Amino acid sequence: MALKALDIYKMLPKKNCKECGYPTCLTFAMKLAAGKADADTCPYLDDATKQILRGATRPPIQLVKLGVGERSVPVGDEIVLFRHEKTFYHPPGILFSVSDLWEKERIVAAAERVMAEVFPRVGENLRFNGVAIRNESRNPEAFGKAVAAVEEVAEFPEVLISDSAEALASGLSFCGNYRPVIHAATLDNHEAVAPLAKRFGCPLVVRARDLGDLARLAKACTDLRVRDLILDPAPATLGEFLIRSTAIRKRAIDRSEPELGHPVYLDATACVPEEAAIVTGILKYAGVIVTSVLPPGTARMVLTLRQNIYTDPQKPIQMTPGLYRVGEPGPDSPVLATVNFSLTYFTLLGYLEASRIPCHLLIVDTEGFSVLTAVAAGKLSEKLIKESMERFQVAGQVKHRILIIPGYAAPLSGRIEEVTGWKVLVGPRDAADIGEFLEKEWVAKNQPAP
Repeated sequence: MALKALDIYKMLPKKNCKECGYPTCLTFAMKLAAGKADADTCPYLDDATKQILRGATRPPIQLVKLGVGERSVPVGDEIVLFRHEKTFYHPPGILFSVSDLWEKERIVAAAERVMAEVFPRVGENLRFNGVAIRNESRNPEAFGKAVAAVEEVAEFPEVLISDSAEALASGLSFCGNYRPVIHAATLDNHEAVAPLAKRFGCPLVVRARDLGDLARLAKACTDLRVRDLILDPAPATLGEFLIRSTAIRKRAIDRSEPELGHPVYLDATACVPEEAAIVTGILKYAGVIVTSVLPPGTARMVLTLRQNIYTDPQKPIQMTPGLYRVGEPGPDSPVLATVNFSLTYFTLLGYLEASRIPCHLLIVDTEGFSVLTAVAAGKLSEKLIKESMERFQVAGQVKHRILIIPGYAAPLSGRIEEVTGWKVLVGPRDAADIGEFLEKEWVAKNQPAP
């Protein structure tokens, strides 16, 4: 069970020596309770006390890193059962599945798609994370060739799927230095498979249908000095996955069964329908999800859902403040100001692009608040508008001195005119009306005389 700060404080030396890096032992205890400090940093604790504190204060679900380099994927390290309690931190890695029975060209095409395909959305580039290679041929040589084909184009995490230690060794000979995930160690083969994970420093999936067996298997692999584990509860149906992944998460969070404190693996291709399995995996605690090669529409849906669920509900997605160009604006083009809440920005941008009226779009830093909320909270003010205009040199981009502000910011219009010296036009409240507004208030009034 997790220890509270006062429980931890009672176990500390109470010297307030600051050698741990914190001003008091109580502060150190609070950091330990929050999982933000390491018991080893206190030089006065004996080994037995440190062992107790390590087990009670580490994150309940271990952090596991898939792959290496820029495309590596951290999973796990979660501390809550429900997103609204705090947030979910590490989105699941989603990997396309290929078979060593496929022709090389088909395998390479799937890998190239994972490398190249990107879906931009609200300021982020969404993409799939890697490829899982299945040893369906039962032939170690064919498996090695399939892994080699992926390696020709791959710079992303891989999962090597086989119950044969010989086949896994063949695959690892091509990619072992890049920390692929090994799937899977079972009660029958873990003594042969776990040493491969230890040798190459790879994350290891342990697979068992019974949660008790899964916990025992995880402990056995840990005893074999394999540190990075992922749990596969081997569900036969989507309902089984939901029940087992939830039970694993609960037992990990309340620390009633620490051996289950690892990320969860889901083979969505084994559940029907697959799309529902992927959605369930994203919503209910999967750290690694293996799918078939998804069509573009389903791919966008999956990545969008993952982004939504793993966005901190207490921290709205924000755009970087600045002066953005919509189309090819010139010195006579309108200047519009709005907040840096991403949904506001991209909604407005869509309607501005549809209007085909080139313009300058000034994004000011309201800490991610919407226009109405920013005005009510004092985050959007005439001072901020003035500072942003000066910072991004708006005056140097246009010959006129007219600024268009959102309809909900109308109460600020007079004060903005006073501090900036610019004339302010109050735009519509609904972004959908911006095209009509610009046609009427800008294009029609700024047409050259016949």
